[in-house]
Formats: sequence, C-alpha cells, structure tokens
Amino acid sequence: MIVVSDTSPLNYLILIGQESLLPKLFGNVVIPQVVFDELRGKGAPSLIIEWSRNLPAWIQIKQTHLVPIPSLDILDRGEREAILLVQELSADLLVVDDKQARMAAADLGIEITGTVGIIDKAARMGLIDLRTVIDKLQTTNFFISADLIKKLME
Repeated sequence: MIVVSDTSPLNYLILIGQESLLPKLFGNVVIPQVVFDELRGKGAPSLIIEWSRNLPAWIQIKQTHLVPIPSLDILDRGEREAILLVQELSADLLVVDDKQARMAAADLGIEITGTVGIIDKAARMGLIDLRTVIDKLQTTNFFISADLIKKLME
C-alpha cells in the first residue's frame, strides 16, 4: 500500500506520541519534499523539528514531477504537492486534515483519511486506547468537535 501524508497529520501524531501508528497501519509513508521542509520550518514546534532531524526508516521523501493542477492553487504548497504525489505514485491513500484539501482530493477520486481517521482505525484494531489518545490530541491546537468525539466513543 502506498500512502502519502501532508504535514498536519504527521505534526499532530508526533505531538501526541502516536506517529508509530502510521507504519503499524500502512507500512511506509511517503511525504513530498515541501512537507519535510514544513516539518523543519520556522515556527514548527521543537519536538517536530527534532523528530525531522532523525527521520524513521518508514518515511520516504519524494519530489513530484507532475504539472501543477490549477484547481489546487487554493491549497497550501504542502497539500498541493501531497495530492500531486498521490497521483504520480498512484498511491492508495492521502493522509490530510485540511477540509479544502480533503474536498479537492476527493474531487480527484483520491481516497483520504486524516488524524482522527488514523486514531479511529488504530483504536478499532486495539492498538491504542481511544479515550487516552483523544485526550492527548485535545491538549494540542487540533480542533475536534464534541459531536465527533461522542461518535468515535460510541
């Protein structure tokens, strides 16, 4: 399975100490060079910068060589490159949180999941305690509605 990730899900999973869910669920994860740059960029949390200095073997960095798609211009560069990389690699899944990016990817027929989807899948597989991980996620600036939390817990 080929999985491409944008910055946000990696960021939040690292912040809550759950980045190891990605290789457990999917094996290797591919990120565009620009996503790697964002993880190390100015303003990134120190924990993320430190993690990016010693990338795990399950992360692969790739450049996309596709011509940009004008309809993706509304997205940030990381999201655009991740979507293009999914197309270039014929990847099976895009991991992305941004609502506009999710809609743009869906419009292109790309299967998507996000931070919450990963946490939900891991909980269903018995890899994590859902309540504990959701509580940790809520200590970050990640927005998750009370309704979605209730639905996940049911």
